[in-house]
Amino acid sequence: MNINQLETLITISKTMSFRKAGELLNLTQPAVSAQIKSLEDEFKTVLIDRNQPVTLTDRGQVFLEHAERILGIVEELKQKLYDLNQTPQGHIVFGTTTSIAIQILPRVLSYFQNQFPLIKTTIHSMPSSQVMACVENGTVDLGITYLTERNPHLASSVLYYDTYELVVSPDHPMSHLRHTTIESLRGIPMIMLAPDTIGRRFVDQVFRKHNIEPNIVMELSSSEEVKRMVEINLGAAVVSKSTIANELRLGTLKMIKVNEFEISHPVGVVYKSGRYLNSAMQQFLSDLKGMPQDQFISSE
Repeated sequence: MNINQLETLITISKTMSFRKAGELLNLTQPAVSAQIKSLEDEFKTVLIDRNQPVTLTDRGQVFLEHAERILGIVEELKQKLYDLNQTPQGHIVFGTTTSIAIQILPRVLSYFQNQFPLIKTTIHSMPSSQVMACVENGTVDLGITYLTERNPHLASSVLYYDTYELVVSPDHPMSHLRHTTIESLRGIPMIMLAPDTIGRRFVDQVFRKHNIEPNIVMELSSSEEVKRMVEINLGAAVVSKSTIANELRLGTLKMIKVNEFEISHPVGVVYKSGRYLNSAMQQFLSDLKGMPQDQFISSE
């Protein structure tokens, strides 16, 4: 068995065609067939059902899982060897919320890419509740999210602390207030984050604790969308304080303190425990953990 044979099997599983696999691997169709036949002879089993379209047998599926793991180990070995005595470089895929992607990451990444231009980044925006799952299943390399729960398969480090705040339009009847009570929110139109977000779960928990049934007039998937609706006075909302600095400065939103929402929530970086961190990820994590909190949160 050799690495090329494993790559050929994996390519066939994706293309469901000996011919297409050969085109992708720059091999003739007979060469592809010979590699698979050699694997089947060595392991004394049939890996591929050659009827059209080509599919893997049950044994082929089991073999495929192990082939992908073997190739993953080989790629990790190559990366480790390459990383020795090299300038930090590589590709990092981030998973985070839309608000953090817009408000926090630009400041961090602009600094980081000025220092390490060979490191490339991709950002995937998603609901806060999905970030840790995507880090665990390998969809993203690093996540930046609220650290509301522990996961034994993930390592994490706190970057800064955030709070949730009540915001209204300057035209809202409550806009003149600097402070109000949770009871005053009974019945007023509320614009909420979607139920699958961590911010919404927190707000729901506070309302339940005080036996308040909020008057929800709209649900949206991100704080950015919520803020736009509040600005045109369609309702009040509770959003992350770190996301509203610009609106407060411009005067398009007014923040009203509510004691029950004044709870600090840690925001941090998460990555899979035990995974190999290439030079890009090592450098990024090292710099990220060393940044002061005001690097992440804009002043008002």
